[in-house]
Amino acid sequence: MEMTISPRKEHNSEGTGFLPRAEIVQDEHPLSLGKTSVWNQHFQESETVEQIDRDVKRTHPEMQFFNAGSSDALANQESLKRILTIFAKLNPGIRYVQGMNEVLAPLYYVFKNDPDQSNAAEAESDAFFCFVEVLSGFRDNFCKQLDNSVVGIRSTISRLSQLLKRHDEELWRHLEVVTKVNPQFYAFRWITLLLTQEFKFRDCIHLWDALLGDPEGPPDTLLRICCAMLILVRRRLLAGDFTANLKLLQNYPPTNIDHLIHIANKLRGLVPC
Repeated sequence: MEMTISPRKEHNSEGTGFLPRAEIVQDEHPLSLGKTSVWNQHFQESETVEQIDRDVKRTHPEMQFFNAGSSDALANQESLKRILTIFAKLNPGIRYVQGMNEVLAPLYYVFKNDPDQSNAAEAESDAFFCFVEVLSGFRDNFCKQLDNSVVGIRSTISRLSQLLKRHDEELWRHLEVVTKVNPQFYAFRWITLLLTQEFKFRDCIHLWDALLGDPEGPPDTLLRICCAMLILVRRRLLAGDFTANLKLLQNYPPTNIDHLIHIANKLRGLVPC
């Protein structure tokens, strides 16, 4: 039901007394949860900015480049915040999802460390452009409304499961049937964060060279790399139970990135549509 407040008359021409107020509809009430409420939108944006601030401060604290102990690091953090905030405003269907800071970090780091100082000076804008491009291929994985659709994250994880089954049914059966390790327990993070949490930062950058440069496109390439990760620890997985396998896959061991990419390349043509 619409709620209105009648305007009050001005007491004199000098403006003393109460100023007249325009009609206020219910959706504009500060406590309104209406989707069109400017107050509700304001509070949501404030929560998003606060979440971005918290996440950016936690981005690779072990690295001087991101650690807030220097003025350069603080400036880098501010750049990350601006990029993520603008992205959230321009993409209201997705907004900001926790972990996007981890996807942005390698891009910004590479641009900011360009030997050509004129290029490095444009790191923020270049990183923003590439961040948008990278996420354009994975944006459906971040949209909760699409979780159960044919393009959502669960469908993507299912494609990884099918890829493993096509290549190594024994390993697939041991994981998902015998030990009942649902791929969502480990692959959700692998896929949504593009493996940024599974490897050391420089190894991640090396891996992304293959991920972003492959002609098959990042989404299919990512699934091949994830499947290759399972294949590389095959013996340990076949010997493990639910607890051991889950621990292994949620804390993936250090590996030779070149060898991982080599195994992933052998899976070309097997990724299900």
